[in-house]
Amino acid sequence: MSEERELLRDTVAALVDKHASPEAVRAAMESERGYDEKLWQLLCEQVGAAALVVPEELGGAGGELADAAVVLEELGKALVPTPLLGTTLAELALLATDQAEPLESLVEGTSIGAVVFDPEYVINGDIADVVIAADGENLTRWTTFTALPKTTMDLTRRLSAVTPGETTPLGSDPGLADTAALLMAAEQIGAASRCLDLTVAYTKDRVQFGRPIGSFQALKHRMADLYVKVASARAVVHDSIADPSPTSASLARYFASEALSAVTAEAVQMHGGIAITWEHDIQLYFKRAHGSAQLLGPPREHLRRLEAEVF
Repeated sequence: MSEERELLRDTVAALVDKHASPEAVRAAMESERGYDEKLWQLLCEQVGAAALVVPEELGGAGGELADAAVVLEELGKALVPTPLLGTTLAELALLATDQAEPLESLVEGTSIGAVVFDPEYVINGDIADVVIAADGENLTRWTTFTALPKTTMDLTRRLSAVTPGETTPLGSDPGLADTAALLMAAEQIGAASRCLDLTVAYTKDRVQFGRPIGSFQALKHRMADLYVKVASARAVVHDSIADPSPTSASLARYFASEALSAVTAEAVQMHGGIAITWEHDIQLYFKRAHGSAQLLGPPREHLRRLEAEVF
């Protein structure tokens, strides 16, 4: 990873540490818009989070997809609710079709973007200003629309059913669903790594039979297996983002979804009954794992896609 990208990661991590404590995340997810507007403003002003994938000549930071992935991975560690994923995808859709007009406000973070892959479950749908539908072949901007918030298991990511009103064709879909899969995989890896860290820390503090439970060999083996699973999934995701393609997108999503689901399931077991209480954060990671795995196609669909390329 380049020095500039490491600096970006460190800067985002510092903002998250300062402004996105577990208590702040819960307050954000329960707020009217579902995210901390002050933190979003800081991310846009100090990090340029909403400008990363937009060329400098269009007012952006001139970065790459990997830069957005770094930010999403850091936000994913703390389950920070932000409109970054939807806004970034909307920007990429506009760039692919040479639509510069709505970009300025998206880059500044004053407008929120959303991309519709499934109209029943749209990330940022109820707060979006710029909505673009992608069907795998064409992109269409929904200039007017109605959004109905959905009841979700994962309260850190709000979803809405969105119905179009007036629409405007934009051009060909460059494979935006695959880009979304890569960015979500990066977010999932961040959540998996932090959930594992929290579990390891808990097993060092939790005492049974006169010793920390983390000292028992059976738990050591389980946590070592989880570490390997997360590390290998992270390597797949990072390589896939560096060389994006439909195949690498499915690889990233499959490995990231499986890693996060495995870590959160073991985290619940190792924390015991406290993990499923509302007061504990592990239940939030567990819900994020299952909620994210169903967006943009569940792991089995990506596995079938990969199988079709082999057989």
